[in-house]
Amino acid sequence: MSAIAGIYSFGHEPVSIEEGGKMMQALRKYPADRVCVWCEGSIFLGCHAQHVTPESVHERLPFYDEERDLAITADAILDNRSELFERLGVKQERRQEMTDSELILLAYDKWGGEAASYLIGDFAFVIWDGKRQRLYGARDMTGSRTLYIYQHDRGFAFSTVVAPLLALSSLRKELYEPWLAEFLSIRAMPESVDIGMTVYKHINQLPPAHWFTMEEGKRTLYKYANLAKVEPLRLKTGEEYIEAFREVFSLAVTARLRTNRAVGAALSGGLDSGAVASFAAPALSLQQKPLHAYSYVPVQDFTDWTPPALLANERSYIQSTARYVGNIQENYMDFEGKSPLTEIDIWLELMEAPYKYFENSFWIRGFYEKAQEHNVGVLLTGARGNFTVSWGPALDYYARQFRRLHWLQSFQGLWRYSRLTGIHMSRLMPIMLKKATSLDSRASLSRSQRSPVPPLIQPEFAKRMNVQDVPVLSGTGWRKNADQTRKEKFSNLAIANKNGAVATKLSLRYGLWERDPTGDSRVIRFCLSVPFEQYVQNGRDRALIRTAMKDYLPDEVRLNQRVRGVQPADWVHRMLPCWDTFMEELQGMCDDLRAAEYLNIDFIKAAMQKLQHPHSEQAFDPNIRLLMHSLIVYRFLCGLN
Repeated sequence: MSAIAGIYSFGHEPVSIEEGGKMMQALRKYPADRVCVWCEGSIFLGCHAQHVTPESVHERLPFYDEERDLAITADAILDNRSELFERLGVKQERRQEMTDSELILLAYDKWGGEAASYLIGDFAFVIWDGKRQRLYGARDMTGSRTLYIYQHDRGFAFSTVVAPLLALSSLRKELYEPWLAEFLSIRAMPESVDIGMTVYKHINQLPPAHWFTMEEGKRTLYKYANLAKVEPLRLKTGEEYIEAFREVFSLAVTARLRTNRAVGAALSGGLDSGAVASFAAPALSLQQKPLHAYSYVPVQDFTDWTPPALLANERSYIQSTARYVGNIQENYMDFEGKSPLTEIDIWLELMEAPYKYFENSFWIRGFYEKAQEHNVGVLLTGARGNFTVSWGPALDYYARQFRRLHWLQSFQGLWRYSRLTGIHMSRLMPIMLKKATSLDSRASLSRSQRSPVPPLIQPEFAKRMNVQDVPVLSGTGWRKNADQTRKEKFSNLAIANKNGAVATKLSLRYGLWERDPTGDSRVIRFCLSVPFEQYVQNGRDRALIRTAMKDYLPDEVRLNQRVRGVQPADWVHRMLPCWDTFMEELQGMCDDLRAAEYLNIDFIKAAMQKLQHPHSEQAFDPNIRLLMHSLIVYRFLCGLN
């Protein structure tokens, strides 16, 4: 794992060593096991390396292959090493010690620009091809690692994070208003529609699943993969689907255990993280390593106000999984004294941009801090599991059966679902019928369907930036086809950008690598290829993983359809002791002209008036969430000056 940086001077001009030094200096805030640079003529490459895999301990980056006249700097872990060894004809005696960066160079030497499409894993890298006088770089299919780029008249620069680019003398730190307008306008988690832009003017990012070339000052961009485009998988029996699932999922999990240090996992009481742990813990036992599990629980004085179908404290389900699977060292953390408000400045400095996922910010970062104490090299998650391994919306499936005139099967399945979930048919039937009879239920949301201008953005700024043209990026309402919604999660690279930025920047800060087997490109393609009917069976939603996890997870967790964990339920409760301070800062923001230029101050003041005395039960109140978003944006704007 590495933070990489580099400069390419156009017109064969010698690169400025001083400028390269500034970029490397900006990376010093991150821990490093080795810092190296390589410079030749018009090229400067740098690497701020953190050793995570056994091979990386001896890896030297940047690496120059004199025979091929190729130089590489890389932030990469490859998960299909065995396949690449065979395809590239690597001799057996070389395989164990060969580094991932060397493998990438061999792939580029054989396949050229198509090399990235043969790689599976988390990566961002840049190669200098001396023979062709070409710079080539790529980012992994799911956007797990970041790569920011800056081009001007005299050259091109890149880096894993933004700070090294801002250190360059030719670049001023300026807000890019179109990005901020989209950030304020999109209610969902994605930050912007344009997957290439950032909050900083003149700084872009290489989109996920893309590679670029730079030759003689001309940049070419190419999308090399679309994970949402898959051929349907047709097997003979349900058992064959189960065996195929276990094979691909096991491969994804075990590939991510490759580290010379300890292994950790974020563990909740649900299916996704539990499934990851159930495959990882036994495999680690063979290496005589425990799986360090990190679980969030609410503070002791919190009273769970959520309805019976939701659960704020999942400790009992987590303990059940840990006991059943074995070889798991549990860590339950309530992070008393921390809240989304106490985290804002830390996360702004960390992410180098405003962010939206504030409710969970304190415990997400807390997991990393604890994992760092345990010398964890790889932190496993199941973050993308809802749309891969544990997908299976029952009401959508039975609505589809109803539309196909399979009425008896639809009603029988819905009745079984009612029995398993404890939700009365009188509540389920109208929802299912509404899904089934909606005129646009078969279609994905088109670009012509626009979101209303949200209340947070200043109206004149919204008009000036034309945010009425910002499409809805994410929606799971009853009018949207569930299968199309799912595919959008993997074809919409704006979502991947957000996930990758969080994983990369937290990983660099704490010297460990976040890895998600549920987001493995092989797992995604397999799960998208499986027919809908394998995901919903006899009233069971998420049927594929529930069946596949028999003998892997306890039935209490595996077959649970009545209770769902809801981790951010106590975030408002945590802020109540400092609520007056929160309101005072918001009032100061309302009086600041910098905020008034971009934020809807009238709306913010009205929301503040309603929320003078909030309660824990208001954790999902959209007005409170928008107030937090506004303060995060305001503090970022203040930091720009």
